[in-house]
Amino acid sequence: MNYLKITALFFSAFVLLSASCEGQKTNEEELPGDTLPPVETEKPNNPDFKPAFEGQTRVAGVKTTTPYEAVIINDELKKPWAVTLLPDGRLAITEKGGTMRIATTDGNVGSPITGFPEVDDRSQGGLLDVAPAPDFNNSRMLYFTFAERTPQGSLTAVGKGRLSDDETKIEDFSTIYRAIPYYDNSMHFGSRLLFDKEGNIFITTGERSDLATRPNAQKLDKAHGKVIHITSEGEPVSDNPFIGTEGALPEIYSYGHRNPQGLDIHPVTGELWISEMGPRGGDEINLIKPGKNYGWAIITYGIEYSGEIIGEGITQKEGMEQPVYYWDPVLSPSGMAFYSSNAIPEWENNLFIGGLSSKHIARLVIKDNKVIGEERLLADEGQRFRDVADGKDGALYAVTDEGRLYRIGKK
Repeated sequence: MNYLKITALFFSAFVLLSASCEGQKTNEEELPGDTLPPVETEKPNNPDFKPAFEGQTRVAGVKTTTPYEAVIINDELKKPWAVTLLPDGRLAITEKGGTMRIATTDGNVGSPITGFPEVDDRSQGGLLDVAPAPDFNNSRMLYFTFAERTPQGSLTAVGKGRLSDDETKIEDFSTIYRAIPYYDNSMHFGSRLLFDKEGNIFITTGERSDLATRPNAQKLDKAHGKVIHITSEGEPVSDNPFIGTEGALPEIYSYGHRNPQGLDIHPVTGELWISEMGPRGGDEINLIKPGKNYGWAIITYGIEYSGEIIGEGITQKEGMEQPVYYWDPVLSPSGMAFYSSNAIPEWENNLFIGGLSSKHIARLVIKDNKVIGEERLLADEGQRFRDVADGKDGALYAVTDEGRLYRIGKK
């Protein structure tokens, strides 16, 4: 295997260009320097769409001043989709075809782990996210999302199984949840999975892309285009917002989503955040609140891939939540992680999002639930960044569709 080191040393300064932040303290204020323009310089797909508030898009650029390096520690993965920390600091990595690998933080990747049911790995499907159970050290249980295909169609499913003692297979795999209804295509499965502090599970689902299924994001009797909240056994969490609502699925936590592929909990506030793919423009970062409607496909900052307007061509509507931040042109946001370490002090509590078609990792500086700075990392690598994980060693780990595993940390 070839190892390639890419060292990125940034000594440009960092000042925020935002009137809303004037006079406020941030963890970057001690860094001297000049004002930086927004990182996005291309024209928006629809220049008639205007942000709902200052700083909702094209916020001031920032530059990391701490010397850091990005190292390709493995380049032999096969279509990886998720990279997740195990309690011992190693990395669990899923591969779309239906296998999982365990990697050390120096890039030693184990043999493919089997034991999964057949997955629908067409297009955007496959074996997708992975998360260890909170009691993994004792139970060795892992939870997964995957695209399940049956004669009825396909859907986003959640399963669990025990990692064998010799780490060669998943034992006694069982499916605990299915995001109904089935639909026969291979698009927009969403599929990030995350445990909350109570040991319950958040899952994101897509609205399955087609015009026929797009309205399901607004329907409470369908699990498409939702954030789902279930127990570790697949049952609705007892205080979910639609418990007892006639005609509503009790597992729904929020709705009106398009294709959310990023999910994380802020390390300080404990709040739930997602990244969400828009169509042509209109990619979003959303702060998720129980029971709220995030608007797709009634409001959006994007347009159809054909260039046509979506719906009534509106970006705001009463009763529907605005994104904290959006991109136009797109980032194509996939997996994301908050950086919880202070090894690189200016990154602490920043959000890092893998960009697919944009081929970079976006760093967002967030204060008081608003984005106040944006930086593009690894933009010269030419890679589709599928997922980002916050390591236990003060580094970030990222996987790409092309099969690379990166370690990004202090030099």
